[in-house]
Amino acid sequence: MSVIPVSRAHRRSSAPGRRRAGVSTYVVLGAIVAASAFPLYWSLVAASSDDSAAGRWPPPLLPGTHLWTNLQRAFAQGAFGLALLNSTIIACTITFSVVLTSTLAGFAFAKLRFRGSTALLAFLVVTMMVPAQLGVIPLYIMMSQWLGWTGHLQAVIVPAATSAFGVFLMRQYLSEALPDELLEAGRVDGCSTARLYWHVALPAARPAAAVLALFTFMGAWNDFFWPLLALGQSNPTVQVALSTLAGGYYMNYSLVLAGTLISTAPILLVFAVLGKQIIGGIMQGAVKA
Repeated sequence: MSVIPVSRAHRRSSAPGRRRAGVSTYVVLGAIVAASAFPLYWSLVAASSDDSAAGRWPPPLLPGTHLWTNLQRAFAQGAFGLALLNSTIIACTITFSVVLTSTLAGFAFAKLRFRGSTALLAFLVVTMMVPAQLGVIPLYIMMSQWLGWTGHLQAVIVPAATSAFGVFLMRQYLSEALPDELLEAGRVDGCSTARLYWHVALPAARPAAAVLALFTFMGAWNDFFWPLLALGQSNPTVQVALSTLAGGYYMNYSLVLAGTLISTAPILLVFAVLGKQIIGGIMQGAVKA
């Protein structure tokens, strides 16, 4: 009986996880992408048109010629230059601080043994159950009367510089992603705890840290209520500046959507950069046991 050889290409195509997607898969994925991207595209269309296009039927489906004019008006009326600078400083500083403190505390809770760690972790989880709105009034009194920070960026940065959710996320991730044998090997080689964190734990935490950085940046960038109270409209963030454009007796939808387009662009940029880090970290693996 003769045996028919199986080509390498056939074996590769028939292996699990190597199947080619069908036409229906691409159709469904294309429909999902189109439905997700349409609001952003409509914002571009409306922002590049005059205000009458918002109520026109059928609505225009192609961008107009008023985009640059609407962007100039948004920067002039909403102080978007200052708002973009403030939001960038606030979001970047908060993101860096949250990722740094969360990875440090998560590494300590996951891999270091010290007295009271269980009680401290339980207290940390309990604080996540307390609504943030309950602390607005005491926090505002502290910022205005005790510290005198109202109107300054540190009034928004300092209260959000740490995150209980970030610490819990990094603790859970490092508990599984960082083998104890790797830490023991580092201690045998003479590494201190600080060097173990910097050279072993931090590379292992890169995928989770990228996710945490993405969500932290988005939360800080999109925050409206506390920056409005702490900074006011004289020193606005992007969301406060958008509320200024949307306020008044008459709302110019093209102008508002032009401001929305400005405020969305940095988030898309950060998502593109950190999205590559997330995928690269998951595919390559920061730690190989």
